[in-house]
Amino acid sequence: MSKPPLPPEAQELLRKPNPCVMATLRSDGSPVSTPTWYLWEDGRVLINLDEGRVRLRHLRNDPRVTLTVLDSDNWYTHVTLIGRVAEMRDDEGLADIDRLSRHYGGDAYPNRERPRVSAWVEVERWHGWGALKDNDQTG
Repeated sequence: MSKPPLPPEAQELLRKPNPCVMATLRSDGSPVSTPTWYLWEDGRVLINLDEGRVRLRHLRNDPRVTLTVLDSDNWYTHVTLIGRVAEMRDDEGLADIDRLSRHYGGDAYPNRERPRVSAWVEVERWHGWGALKDNDQTG
């Protein structure tokens, strides 16, 4: 696996509202994955979580996370980002979830009743497949 920075073509894929699956670790160490929205900005990933979600508790207990972003036109092409949540903060005014919602659907996030938390993921390693195959991979 390679270390950042990612090549321009991988960053181009990450800037688009592509499907993404996030994996976190339960308290017993077992992995759990779930789809999520993300934004790629300045070599980091913004995710946003409902305050009541279990995956937020997972990240607070263990900040390690993996995000796999699939090219919506060809899922064989994908980029996996491996890293840690480096920063968490309350999403005041739901500004970050609105950014994510606009990125994916064009409108502000409709559910305004529950508090949310923004988390920034620092990428430590990455690998690509398909059209973005990372040449640093073995075999």
